[in-house]
Amino acid sequence: MSEQDPGEESPDVDGELRERLADSDDEQVAREVAGLRERVAELEDALAEREDELSEREGRVKELEERLKRKQAEFQNYKKRTERRREEERQRATEELVERLLPVRDNLARALDTEAGSDIRDGVESTLRRFDDALDAEGVERIEPAPGEEVDPTSHEVLMRVDSEHPEGHIDEVHRPGYEMGGKVVRTAQVTVADEE
Repeated sequence: MSEQDPGEESPDVDGELRERLADSDDEQVAREVAGLRERVAELEDALAEREDELSEREGRVKELEERLKRKQAEFQNYKKRTERRREEERQRATEELVERLLPVRDNLARALDTEAGSDIRDGVESTLRRFDDALDAEGVERIEPAPGEEVDPTSHEVLMRVDSEHPEGHIDEVHRPGYEMGGKVVRTAQVTVADEE
């Protein structure tokens, strides 16, 4: 918008309106005023309609925001319940394992309580069998490859390479068995591997 020059006179709107009214007859002015009133009424109705729509939309937005907050709170509660349940299940699983291992520990303690010099081999073998049974019940499987098998780096840990009758890169001897549970290696088997001759 251009600024008006201070020396320039402002247009006289009232004067123009007076001139226009003076040039028009009363009937024409009445029609024009009636038309303007009708137009104002239409605009007021349209404005009221828009205000109602806006109010309705604001109400809908508020309702959706409240629903979103409730869903977020429900989701947070669900996550907490799930985590709590998962922790309880983990503790129960550990508790069950400990319950199965305690008798094994008791048997080992009894074996150590026997008199020195007595043969405790049978007791230790029996305890080892019970221990293996407890591991079996948990789905734990031994990884004990036979000599001559190929090395599997996902389940075998190579301790050293040795001269052997087996082909190069194949297992010569198992020094410590490994274990896997649920398809996952819990501990790798330690092996020696045949070196090139």
